[in-house]
Amino acid sequence: MQTAKRIESFSVLGNYLESFVNNFDKIDTSENQEKFNQMLHGSKAKNSWFTIENQLYAIKSWAEALKKENLEKWLAPYAQIESKNKTIGIVAAGNIPMVGFHDILTVLISGNKAQVKLSSKDDVLIPYVLDLLFEIEPKFKDQYESVERLENYDAVIATGSDNTARYFEAYFKKVPNLIRRNRTSVAILDGSETEEDLEGLAHDMLQYFGLGCRNITKLFIPKGYDLDKIFNALYPWKDIIHHHKYANNYDYFRTIFLMKQIPILENGFVLFKEGEDFFSPISTVSYEYYEDKDKLKEHLAQNEEKIQAVVEKSESGIPFGHAQQPQLWDYADNVDTLKWLMKL
Repeated sequence: MQTAKRIESFSVLGNYLESFVNNFDKIDTSENQEKFNQMLHGSKAKNSWFTIENQLYAIKSWAEALKKENLEKWLAPYAQIESKNKTIGIVAAGNIPMVGFHDILTVLISGNKAQVKLSSKDDVLIPYVLDLLFEIEPKFKDQYESVERLENYDAVIATGSDNTARYFEAYFKKVPNLIRRNRTSVAILDGSETEEDLEGLAHDMLQYFGLGCRNITKLFIPKGYDLDKIFNALYPWKDIIHHHKYANNYDYFRTIFLMKQIPILENGFVLFKEGEDFFSPISTVSYEYYEDKDKLKEHLAQNEEKIQAVVEKSESGIPFGHAQQPQLWDYADNVDTLKWLMKL
């Protein structure tokens, strides 16, 4: 299959997904639309973190990413992609909807075979999307295999926690591998942010309940910054506390902080704790004051292995509100997966 054909197939897939999202709440639906709607409810029943709203947001983001012009822009730097016909084992994450899809897409569009161990947290949505792709272009079905255990692979892409990453590194050490560990994202504020910027920041913090590696869990703020500005921007997300799992996290960590007499700021659905930690538990965010932005940049560079994305109001940063909207060329851990595959 030529690259142009692969691009066309994924582009059609994006069009289908966009149509399904746009027609989700319509009264009169087609049979295919009804299957899509039922799939979303089935996915939510399997994993309550995957609310209908979060699934629709993820699918809509992928529909945009799969526009033909985006696919062509993504692949343009690689000139002619020559299929290596390798079997690439993928251990997919499942913390947010379709988070493992980029690796699958990259393997398939490069002409290799994807042997995938899906996360049990996301084994409804991704198979549904792939079945759509196979209907569009049946040849892709020969390039994909869903398995419970990876076997007879030429290389591996595996995503997990820091603990599982150590296991992956030992287990897959005999083949080329990309092993991804825990990462999180940070935001740098300088006081010049508009209300719209801060509304975007709130989105970056709480979309997907903060479960993604691109969610903001750490804020760097200048001395004297008025945190009420952020609390005001967060207010529209107040109903997040009605999700039982999120509420359980909020109550648990609030209790822990109070028992340990750790000072916190709270608004009824997010806990703010001052500290140097980059990682924060669900329902909490840490913040740290800074005086010199150059020194802060040095600090972030020294801890780059912990950071997935940096949101700030500058040309080098990701704009507020866009942390959860990565482009196809925004690779996890800043490792060019497609280039890595082509060098196998």
